[in-house]
Amino acid sequence: MTVTRRSLLIGAALLAALPAAAQDRRAGDLVIERPWSRAAGANATGGGFLTIRNTGAAPDRLLSASSPIARRVELHTMSMDGGVMRMRPVETIPVPAGGTVQLAPGGLHIMMIGLTQPLVQGGRAPLTLRFERGGEVQVELVVEAAGARAPQHAH
Repeated sequence: MTVTRRSLLIGAALLAALPAAAQDRRAGDLVIERPWSRAAGANATGGGFLTIRNTGAAPDRLLSASSPIARRVELHTMSMDGGVMRMRPVETIPVPAGGTVQLAPGGLHIMMIGLTQPLVQGGRAPLTLRFERGGEVQVELVVEAAGARAPQHAH
């Protein structure tokens, strides 16, 4: 194989990997991994799920989130209370130093209330996260099927 052909193949492989790799973002010592959501209709409520990894020596906190496609965005937790599943807003989500926080269905998550456009499977939804130490970081939620329990996109 010639050097030129090998270079072209390597370049093509790197370009093919860009969409998946582009989903992970950094905010200071924080790494935001695998942001995703479920399909939902306009005027409905959508969920935001992702992993936050703190590679630093100091704790941080997720203070808020916002999206141009939702009337309101809140941080939430889901828990069982006497056999009934309850969702409640939380003020912040702590991210311990050297630790990882998973925002996933059935636990901590982001609620996008009053979607101004549908979340269509295969599409993307913009979301801005605001951290106490890490500042603001913009991510795109990859929209999975309506009943998805985990992201299907590769990283």
